[in-house]
Amino acid sequence: MIKGFKQFILRGKVLDLAVGVVIGAAFTNVVNTIVKGLITPLIGALVKTEDFAGLYFKMNGSKFMYGDVLNAIISFLIVASVVYFLVVAPMNILITRSKRREEPTDPSSKKCPECLSEIPVEATRCAFCTIKVVEALPIENV
Repeated sequence: MIKGFKQFILRGKVLDLAVGVVIGAAFTNVVNTIVKGLITPLIGALVKTEDFAGLYFKMNGSKFMYGDVLNAIISFLIVASVVYFLVVAPMNILITRSKRREEPTDPSSKKCPECLSEIPVEATRCAFCTIKVVEALPIENV
């Protein structure tokens, strides 16, 4: 039982996930600091308020902190844009480039025109329905 647990913990995916969570937490702290220290004051200067965290309204004795919600939305948008532009978009470009480099392989089988089963390319008769398979002649030979 301990051996199985040890194998589970030492799998690459579990370690990758743990590293991702730790890096994500550190990254979140950096983004929140950037939002709180730079972005929010910049936007606050435009709308003439010092910090969104102080924005609220009261209704029936309850305090609604909509400034905190604005800070959270700004932080989320920054995190989402950084993840998209620094992780997702480059990965999509790499995947597209790697697909372009793949050479198409010569097929080793073809479909029977009658029963649509897979038969070898060199076959002249289908092994399943026994129809004679005729290859289409190239246009210049017609």
